[in-house]
Amino acid sequence: MATQAARMKRSEVPLEATWRLEDLFESDAKWLEELQAITADLGSVTRFTGKLHEDAGTLLACLEAMEVIWKREQLCGSYAHLRWTEDSTNPVNQGNNSRAQDMLAEVSVALSFFESEVSDMGDEVLSAFYEEEPKLLEFKPYLDQIASKKPYRLSSETESTLAALGSVLRAPYKIYNQIKLSDMSFESVTDQEGTTYPLSFALFESRYVGSPNTYLRREAFRSFSETLHAHRNGIAAAYATEVKKQVVLAKLHGYDHVTDMLLHNQQVTKQMYNAILDTIQTELAPHMRRWANLKKRVLELDELRFSDLHAPFDPEYNPEISFEAAAKQVEEALQVMGPEYAAIIGEAIQNRWIDYADNVGKSTGAFCSSIYDAHSYILMTWTGSMRGAFTLAHELGHAGHFMLAHKHQRIMNTRPSLYFIEAPSTMNEMLLADHLFRQSNDPRMRRWIITQLLSTYYHNFVTHLLEGEMQRRVYELASQGEPITADLLSQLKGQVQSDFWGDAVVMDPGSELTWMRQPHYYMSLYPYTYSAGLTASTAAAKRIREEGQPAVERWLTALKAGGSLPPLELMKLAGVDMSDTHTIREAVSYVGELVDELVRLYEQ
Repeated sequence: MATQAARMKRSEVPLEATWRLEDLFESDAKWLEELQAITADLGSVTRFTGKLHEDAGTLLACLEAMEVIWKREQLCGSYAHLRWTEDSTNPVNQGNNSRAQDMLAEVSVALSFFESEVSDMGDEVLSAFYEEEPKLLEFKPYLDQIASKKPYRLSSETESTLAALGSVLRAPYKIYNQIKLSDMSFESVTDQEGTTYPLSFALFESRYVGSPNTYLRREAFRSFSETLHAHRNGIAAAYATEVKKQVVLAKLHGYDHVTDMLLHNQQVTKQMYNAILDTIQTELAPHMRRWANLKKRVLELDELRFSDLHAPFDPEYNPEISFEAAAKQVEEALQVMGPEYAAIIGEAIQNRWIDYADNVGKSTGAFCSSIYDAHSYILMTWTGSMRGAFTLAHELGHAGHFMLAHKHQRIMNTRPSLYFIEAPSTMNEMLLADHLFRQSNDPRMRRWIITQLLSTYYHNFVTHLLEGEMQRRVYELASQGEPITADLLSQLKGQVQSDFWGDAVVMDPGSELTWMRQPHYYMSLYPYTYSAGLTASTAAAKRIREEGQPAVERWLTALKAGGSLPPLELMKLAGVDMSDTHTIREAVSYVGELVDELVRLYEQ
């Protein structure tokens, strides 16, 4: 009986497949020195306690001192977090990440006086300060956000106490990750030929979920689901604690509903939130059911199961590609964004900003972490599939966005609302698809590109949007005092999926456990924002195709604005109007057009 190679330990990974964290700190020892120095230097900010109202110069001096601390804590915290994500089984990484969390909490406590004192000033005082010291206007977006929370602020003592509990309040996410990455072990799976394959969270998500071998794909899903089921109560307890935390914090701060608090932080109205959830679910479902029926027919399956949704339409047309070759394709596709943006992409690829190995203890999925006084880092797992090029383009979209924002904005103004955050990343996927379309007129290749684009829309408009719908239901029940249990979460997830897919997809046992697979549930109302970002990038990409350079310049202007504008204004800067449902409906219609074209190509 043949056996596939086991996963590597971190120490066995080739250096070129890892990121170069030495750009942040030469060693753990240097990192520890800085960790201790940051807390020792907090007096540079706390010396302004009780004095911010005195004059504009004092407020400016405090802001500039805070900036220094923020940059240092981001650098230090990011190093520890990235080390932990590359191998969470390493006890040194575990300990250092905990130390970093404690440092971040200590900084948060020390700086908590700032928001309280600024809130107490009032608009008239701040307006006078802007006139007295025009340089303060560079901090206005940050100060405006503080002012918007004034009605919901607690006393300085209470806010300081909550800040001190920062690492405790972040515990649900940490517990979830620890269970997922360190405690879960999966039984190997065997295909119909008797070959045994190792199974891990990362391997399931990146390889087996899209395996062309129906038997292996379904067996992997069964084994994967059995392990999830064994941990369902522990993860449900972690998630229930996260939800309860948000509900309690909303009540403490005086919000009418927990959703109001979570959307306030995003600068998003309930109307915007509900519009995107309702419009996409209602109008996209018919298109995706047609897509599912086409997949069932093309793959010649008696039934299309949930475990089949990621199966490739054309299993023999998915040539293996090296990371280097895929990176070259992405670089070429993004040349349209101009020399400044292209230089960032080139540097990321050439200078080891990207960790693409697969090893025991490495975080699943993909993310980009951008550090103000350094550069971006990308974590992903390369499996040799061309689909990985779209993941790479996506994460480089985050990197390019924040490198530009960091260059043009102060650190307080770099991060936009979550409502916009996924637009720059999905834009790059659109540009990669356009580049690949231009390279080939072969119908089979065009079919493959369309399926990749539809994978992006599936990821954002189906996977993450249905997560968002489940969140909406969970927070509503929690607000009514309903206990959040594993059974309830599975029931809700199963219902959300059945409502969307109807009778086009048969739900395997374990499909209802999908709520256990994504960390996004621990990131406030993050999931639904994927669809908002993709809606915006769909509209902007269309304008780039039609207008060329003027549309590119508008897009780059929006990226450089960082978080200096609310999301609707940021999107308008890019030439996209998200104030009504028309833009959402246009994006859904585009998905329908892609499905139509795929059906047509298969009928040729």
